Amino acid sequence: MNIAVVGTGYVGLVTGACLADRGHCVICIDSNEKIIEGLIRGTVPIHEPGLEDVVLRTTASGALTFCISIREGISDAEVIFLCVGTPPKNDGSADLSHVFGAAEEIGRVLDHDAVVVSKSTVPVGTSHRIKSIIAKTYKGAFDVASNPEFLREGNAVSDFFRPDRLVIGTDGKRAQETMALLYEVFDCEKVFTDIESAEMIKYASNAFLATKISFINEMAQVCEAVGADVEDVARGMGLDSRIGPKFLRAGLGYGGSCFPKDVRALYQTAGLNGYQFQLLRSVIEVNNTIRWTFYQKIKSVLGGFQGKRIAVWGMAFKPDTDDIRESIALEYIERMQDEGAQVVAYDPVAGARVAKARPKIMLAHSALEAAKDADAVVLVTEWDEFERVDLKALSKMMHTPVLFDGRNVFDVESMRAAGFVYHSIGRVPVASSSASILAPLVGIEIASLRSQ
Repeated sequence: MNIAVVGTGYVGLVTGACLADRGHCVICIDSNEKIIEGLIRGTVPIHEPGLEDVVLRTTASGALTFCISIREGISDAEVIFLCVGTPPKNDGSADLSHVFGAAEEIGRVLDHDAVVVSKSTVPVGTSHRIKSIIAKTYKGAFDVASNPEFLREGNAVSDFFRPDRLVIGTDGKRAQETMALLYEVFDCEKVFTDIESAEMIKYASNAFLATKISFINEMAQVCEAVGADVEDVARGMGLDSRIGPKFLRAGLGYGGSCFPKDVRALYQTAGLNGYQFQLLRSVIEVNNTIRWTFYQKIKSVLGGFQGKRIAVWGMAFKPDTDDIRESIALEYIERMQDEGAQVVAYDPVAGARVAKARPKIMLAHSALEAAKDADAVVLVTEWDEFERVDLKALSKMMHTPVLFDGRNVFDVESMRAAGFVYHSIGRVPVASSSASILAPLVGIEIASLRSQ
């Protein structure tokens, strides 16, 4: 089939490249000439494992091409995917200006029957608004559909090729048949439903996963207070088939471009329709609180940030991506700098994006370089390479061997054996052999370490 994809971000480029790899003829469209010129040269603008290989393979075969013109890109398209950004507005609602702008342009240039598919995460009712916008200027036959994406950044290519399910919302048989043909090579459950339900499924899915994250992070606070280990608690819970182990990893909460925006948007949608979604309000509050609870712990243990040298490990909102949207690490760094700390940060992939977006942040070329002479390491993103760090070498090069693990990457006993003061999430902290574990408010742990 001939496919057009409007937008070449994380969703659009993965969608276009992967559909081309499955035998379709795909044109990806983006108004950013620099991005399109780079893609034509073979430069993939985002870090996503496996994506570059798929893009290069499909462009070499001619199955995937790029252009900046919607008129040119959709001229022969049977299916037109809208994969443009829907960032949050100040009130938490989704900003649909890019979606509606693309719909207006499609309406002006469309000259044949096609199915216009919203793959962006949009509130219920958006697809019908898209149809109305297009119909203002294009009077011929066309259909709209909702086909939300469930791609995890860092796993997007494998998720696209091996989906748990495909959700397809249509308002007519013709559009349903077209979408069924498009996805016929994908061996998974296909959920055909109405457009409103398809739009809601995406929000409901992300909100539920966010709820699991906030729940285990609340449990972590209780575990730490009573001396339990949240890792063992989560494992014991997750082995129950009714619960499952995924998204029960205690940490600093969720970030990125999806969960924060989608949870807030669903909460606001409920409110606009006369229902106060109290559970989601708590999910949001917990997620906002948990990161600053840990931040205050860091500050208390160190006796403040003034004059301290802090190494921050990880700046992407999660591993295996260079996405720094809603990055907890960047929030930490900015606050620490404001409070007088000298911060040196390292991320194996996102460093280039950080250098461009936050040029005042001092960046290192490795985790150990960032930690040299540091008063503490703060681990924010659980990149695999951090787990492989030589703890003895790390301890020797730091000013004081203090590590705050916001993702529970390290084993408590290993940190104890290496002589660290170690604080994690939902586990009993480790003090040095000559310092009290619970004397952080006046910096006793740190003072003791420096006197050794």
